Amino acid sequence: MLYAGMDVHKKFCQIIVCTKEGEVVRKGKVKTNEKEIREFFYGLKNVKVAIEASTNYSYIVNALAKEGYEVLVAHPLKTRAIAEAKIKSDKIDAKILADLTRGNLLPTSWIPPKEIGELRDLVRRRIFLVRQKTKIKNKIHAELIKRGIEYKRNIFTKAGREWLLTLKIPAIETYLSIMEKLEEEIKKMDKRLKEEEKKFKETELLKSIPGVSTFSALVILAEIGDVNRFPDEKKIFSYAGLVPSVHKSGDKVYYGHITKQGSKYLRWILVECTRIHVRKCDSKITEFYRKLKRKGKHENVAIIGAARKLLQTIYYMLKKGESFHG
Repeated sequence: MLYAGMDVHKKFCQIIVCTKEGEVVRKGKVKTNEKEIREFFYGLKNVKVAIEASTNYSYIVNALAKEGYEVLVAHPLKTRAIAEAKIKSDKIDAKILADLTRGNLLPTSWIPPKEIGELRDLVRRRIFLVRQKTKIKNKIHAELIKRGIEYKRNIFTKAGREWLLTLKIPAIETYLSIMEKLEEEIKKMDKRLKEEEKKFKETELLKSIPGVSTFSALVILAEIGDVNRFPDEKKIFSYAGLVPSVHKSGDKVYYGHITKQGSKYLRWILVECTRIHVRKCDSKITEFYRKLKRKGKHENVAIIGAARKLLQTIYYMLKKGESFHG
């Protein structure tokens, strides 16, 4: 068995291949494209390849997997921590990845299957477009404010937009045009998401929770993927970044703000669903939120606590295949 480490950048990859004993059998710098990467590995058999998770890692993983190589995706933060503690003499990232792999020390990230990967791309793209639309709305509000134009109506209804156009402000006309295009694209994506919903039976389970819409359910499924990859609820809390940071000094333990590590999209959608849930439903989640509020906790702290409770509920619902019971 050979062990390879790949330090992938936008334009090039640094690759090193070692034996079990650490002897380097091949190393080099190649362009970040499938052709050159395949040529580098040509002739090598039984290679376990470690690559750090990055923006452009997925197509490289797929290309290497097609060639029959076992590919491991390294967890960036954990890999760096272990590398600094265990292999301080090695400065080349590719060598660190190879050494951690051959020593069976590599902390890996889950590689989603094709169906989940495509759903992730779709929901994250929709989130991006909606956020851009919100920014455009804020720009329009700013244009009105800086001109001292007062308004009380909802300016983004059909009548409101017609009124905005009567103002003959070039910047607002541009922003409205961009917003119209964004809305067209969001509608197209919503149509696709309706089709995606049919592929995942878990969607109906999640929609049984008050506050969870079709889109919210798909975001949750896209980010969690296979719930069985989390051996217990603590692991999924950590993945969502909904656990407090911990600092230990002697006999004292200090708990700080939540870590916000892991999936920011899962954390965001859980918080949004929780805000709706505690307004609409009397449940154990809502009671936990109210309990925190009675203790004098800040609104955001109470919502985060309730969001963790919601995630706990989702975890066991998906594990057992059961609907929400309250």
